[in-house]
Amino acid sequence: MEGTERSAAAPTGKRLLLVEPPFYRLYKDSYSLTRYPLSLGYLAAVAGERTDWRVRVYNADFVPEAESVSFSHLSGPGFQRYRRLLSDTTAPIWSEVRRRIAEYRPAVVGVTAKSQNYTAALNVAALVREIDPGIAVVFGGPHPSLTGGEILATGLVDYVVVGEGEETFVELLQALGDDPTRVSSAKLESIRGLYFNGPDGPRFNGPREFITDLDSLPYPHEYAAEVLWDHDDYPDYAFRSLMATRGCPYNCFFCGSRNLWSRRVRFRSVADVVRQINSLAAHGIQRVHFEDDTFGVTRSYLRRLCHAMRLHCPGVEWSCETHVNLIDVANLRLMRDAGCVSIQLGVESGSNRVLSDMRKRYTIEDARRAAGLIARHGLELEAFFMVGFITDDEESLAETWWAMKTIPGMISYSIFTPYPGTEAFERCRELGLLDDDYDVSRFNHQSPANCFSDRLEHDRFRRMVAVIERGVDRKNRQRWLRDKLSFGTLRRLRRLGLRTVLRRLRQYAH
Repeated sequence: MEGTERSAAAPTGKRLLLVEPPFYRLYKDSYSLTRYPLSLGYLAAVAGERTDWRVRVYNADFVPEAESVSFSHLSGPGFQRYRRLLSDTTAPIWSEVRRRIAEYRPAVVGVTAKSQNYTAALNVAALVREIDPGIAVVFGGPHPSLTGGEILATGLVDYVVVGEGEETFVELLQALGDDPTRVSSAKLESIRGLYFNGPDGPRFNGPREFITDLDSLPYPHEYAAEVLWDHDDYPDYAFRSLMATRGCPYNCFFCGSRNLWSRRVRFRSVADVVRQINSLAAHGIQRVHFEDDTFGVTRSYLRRLCHAMRLHCPGVEWSCETHVNLIDVANLRLMRDAGCVSIQLGVESGSNRVLSDMRKRYTIEDARRAAGLIARHGLELEAFFMVGFITDDEESLAETWWAMKTIPGMISYSIFTPYPGTEAFERCRELGLLDDDYDVSRFNHQSPANCFSDRLEHDRFRRMVAVIERGVDRKNRQRWLRDKLSFGTLRRLRRLGLRTVLRRLRQYAH
């Protein structure tokens, strides 16, 4: 029979297992991705609603009672452990993954992969092959969307879903039918957004059009209790994420988001967002977080959404990530009055020269003004910073460290990492900063192997950023303790629980 037939054991029925590969747990047993992976939540929900497949979600990067992450540990001893465990599939973490797959006996395993956990995702695929070569393996997520069909060459993956995956994945499941080991190429060739191995080699059916009606997508959290492994061990806040929009109009040099969502922003209706927030509240979640790449990209939508949340979502607090250029007094008043309590802001660098090279479209003075406005409106701030950009030098690093120290709020710190498929990656290749044997597992946002500046030697860069990493950990620890002992302590005790707060206080005290 023509198609993607593979010799295999008989399938175990229409059982689908969706997997978030381990990443933080490779650095330390007590580190964790303590949230329901939103991408898998959407896939599980649409598969459950639109197919007759039985679905489970396994977050292999989750442990209960997780410890707060230290940036200096990630780039120090944690990185060595991470590298070691990636190459040792006899380690306990991989034994757990193997056991979960074998227990569930799926016919299809879907794995979401970012560049930072791509090697771990391949380990998951290899374990699937070891358990039963007849299980179909599907990859999706940011890394496959940027790299495309080259993943098929590993021999560990049967199908690659690129771009916005919900509709493509549903059509793939329908095509696989009752026996994924015997499916004709004719069934697969009509599925847009899919790479697969056809009779003449790898095939791509072309990109899929973006979903225009985001309201047609189900709410991931409503299916979590049914599909998520170890659901009862997760805290309530693990399910607080939602998206009002997909797409980002900005054009940052290093970002791959536009490859996944495009620069055209699509919106859920205001009424649908309100329904989702109230559904979360009905599940006991009183603080939600918008995972939009850039929240509030149009003033008219922001005004209508905030007005509706103020009227129809009383008592619900929320947070979001937005752009420096969208911060002004009018927007902040709207957001605060609608329940916003915290804003994540991409500052990235303290150097105007580097910000220009990143195509950020604002200055550090603009970022300071935005941070000050956020603070004056009584909102929490988490500022994102990146060190080691292609054009960073010692002066710009010093400027960035000064900005980290002096801008209020928590700091989210990362080292510039060029991910395959982005402009930044190609520029680093042109400059000779990437080897031909580039190993994606060596480079992530806290990797000590990173140094992609053409103006800094690696050893000098590491000495400088080691000081920054220790300082960021110290500032975040002090800020966290101050915030938790402030006027909002009782509110947070109610939300997190006394046991969680005391455990975190012990962690930050050391």
